[in-house]
Amino acid sequence: MTADASTSAAPQDPDALIARAVEQARAAVGLPEGTRIVAAMSGGVDSTVTAALLARAGYDVVGVTLQLYDHGAAISRKGACCAGQDILDARMAAERIGIPHYVLDYESRFREQVIEDFADAYLRGETPIPCVRCNQTVKFRDLLDVARDLGAEAMATGHYVQRGMPAGANRPQLRRAADPAKDQSYFLFATTREQLDFLRFPLGGMDKPTVRAVAAGLGLSIADKPDSQDICFVPEGKYTTVIDRIRPHGAEPGDIVHLDGRVLGRHEGVTRYTIGQRRGLNVAVGDPLFVVRIDADKRQVVVGPREALLTAALTLKEGSWLGGQDDLDTAAAEGQPVLARVRSTREPVPGRLTLLDGEVAVAFDGTEEGVAPGQACVLYDPADPERVLGGGFIARAVRAMDFAPA
Repeated sequence: MTADASTSAAPQDPDALIARAVEQARAAVGLPEGTRIVAAMSGGVDSTVTAALLARAGYDVVGVTLQLYDHGAAISRKGACCAGQDILDARMAAERIGIPHYVLDYESRFREQVIEDFADAYLRGETPIPCVRCNQTVKFRDLLDVARDLGAEAMATGHYVQRGMPAGANRPQLRRAADPAKDQSYFLFATTREQLDFLRFPLGGMDKPTVRAVAAGLGLSIADKPDSQDICFVPEGKYTTVIDRIRPHGAEPGDIVHLDGRVLGRHEGVTRYTIGQRRGLNVAVGDPLFVVRIDADKRQVVVGPREALLTAALTLKEGSWLGGQDDLDTAAAEGQPVLARVRSTREPVPGRLTLLDGEVAVAFDGTEEGVAPGQACVLYDPADPERVLGGGFIARAVRAMDFAPA
């Protein structure tokens, strides 16, 4: 981060705070005043402040909110997103800011591209990340098309990530947010070069306390609104409720099997388990056991000791690349060094891209624990750790005990 990238959250004059935030937003957009920009408004603090700052900066702002799902109870459930009360909050905020606002019904495509994909991934024995899939499809693909249809030259979101244009570069870079605690680069790894050309992230250089202070200074009613929690379409965090309703056969029972082949017990469905899980196995052999693999075809949950969770390499599918080479395959063939992040809550670790049996893979310099197929592996530049190089969804984890480096 640069020395002036983050706005201090220390108490200061509200007008000065807002003026500085407006200048940061203008710098993040980098387009002339009067340019039409579509602001994606979810009804939360971040997207609302984004729209308000762009309007203050002199842009022709159009607010767009997606109605993605409706669980009935979601209308009044705190921590939801893109449904019920949030849509009303977005509409009221747009009215106060003084910008036009549209609500688009994307329920059917969200169900198909995100919710059903989420359920199917669990049935395959994976641990999906629906927020990545939502950004990849509904928001950064479909909504960008709408923004262009509305005559916009850019679309702005409230994500905490930065879009940088270093001296001498001919394409923008995707970079981590100035505030490490709010950085969302992990969830945006699938952003393409073409999408990044069109996207803007005005909050990437700010921290959350500053954003809330700006919202309060602007008199926005959502200044103290809680952040969205968990997965937006999963009631009370119980993901199995969604899966059982959409794909009821996911609850078919099967065996809990030790790595050595012993059948230790029975389970009530592979969708109830994730890699690294220890609790709820209801089997006992003396030493602690962890879920080390899920074989959905055989309906088996495979367990073993903790050392069996150590991963030396992983293969990627649906890869995305923003680095210097033309594509991810080329970078892998060249053995590109990377910093690899396999969970949003972990820091990146050193490794290199390579090819395993013809598949793009990441080989770690050391080992990682509990790598789960379906999660994302996001790649950063070792020479510039704030820069996102790309990534992919984890297809297969190679245990340290089975890995033979090329």
